Amino acid sequence: QLQLVVSGGGQVQPGDSLRLSCVASPGSLSDYVVGWFRQAPGKEREFVAAVDWSGAGQDYADSVKGRFTISRDNSRKTVYLRLNNLETRDTGHYKCGLGVDLANVKAGRCLSWAFGTQVTVSS
Repeated sequence: QLQLVVSGGGQVQPGDSLRLSCVASPGSLSDYVVGWFRQAPGKEREFVAAVDWSGAGQDYADSVKGRFTISRDNSRKTVYLRLNNLETRDTGHYKCGLGVDLANVKAGRCLSWAFGTQVTVSS
């Protein structure tokens, strides 16, 4: 199993932007679909975005569509999530996971999970 490490979280104000990175080690992400998920205290984990092997196939949760952008660079073994125009409701613990296809990843059926990073949006 690949190890996934997330970085880029932080505490920001509404309207700010962040970029999260999900880096694979020691292998490559090229054979996997990668998804981003978040979980707020006391709530269930929710799907945020996913990207397929090529980077062309992308899915987003309705709550983040138009504000968040997922991308991948297989040569760098990294999947990114750009979070623009952040809102307080975006606060949560963000993590990435890998799976075999978009349907499984969107449903939270991942083969491996990162520990993740905290994103806090407050005034």
